Amino acid sequence: MTDKNRMNAIDWVRIEETLNSYGCARIDRLLSDDECNALVSMYAQDERYRSRVVMSRHGFGSGEYKYFNYPLPDVVADLRAAAYRYLAPIANRWNNAMGLETRYPATHDAYIETCHAAGQRRPTPLLLEYGAGDFNCLHQDLYGEQAFPLQVAILLSEPQRDFTGGEFVLTEQRPRMQSRVEVVPLHRGDAVIFAVNSRPVNGKRGVYRVNLRHGVSRLRSGKRHTLGIILHDAI
Repeated sequence: MTDKNRMNAIDWVRIEETLNSYGCARIDRLLSDDECNALVSMYAQDERYRSRVVMSRHGFGSGEYKYFNYPLPDVVADLRAAAYRYLAPIANRWNNAMGLETRYPATHDAYIETCHAAGQRRPTPLLLEYGAGDFNCLHQDLYGEQAFPLQVAILLSEPQRDFTGGEFVLTEQRPRMQSRVEVVPLHRGDAVIFAVNSRPVNGKRGVYRVNLRHGVSRLRSGKRHTLGIILHDAI
């Protein structure tokens, strides 16, 4: 199935409703086992990457990840462009609801031109690798003034077989209220779409903005790989 066709097959009305309610939404089996295997095998191919980050050196947690270089692998580039096509209208509706002026063009190529004009020229899709005891602190993937408000993570390993623990976690900080936590259960090939920074919420007095952070809980055993598809580039 081409990336365009697999995105066409998704119930985007349900995705938007779930994003509006919880700040995240799951897509079952976005990638096949063969595609997951191929991506995991890329982790050792250092020529594909522009940088490697050991998380403990920067206080980000424990584990590591690698940012792809341009040109991206075909499957990553195609997924990035196809996902953007459906997420841009949602992002525009969110910005409108929050009173933000930024609007996103219809195609990812056009948006990347905006990123590059702002000095954000480094690609941000990445592969992450966690071993036993590793975790990812709560954070936001912001790399400059251009920050697309939604991103995608795809689990490439199978829970309970390849690893235990390592749940995807999203926290939502609400004004004058305690933070809310969302844990998204994923299987191999499943994707989660989630808010990068903030999202609109309908309250009794109208729409207000909540801030979100995401992370991964501690792995108890095994090894976990994830593909992260961030839609803006970095400085």
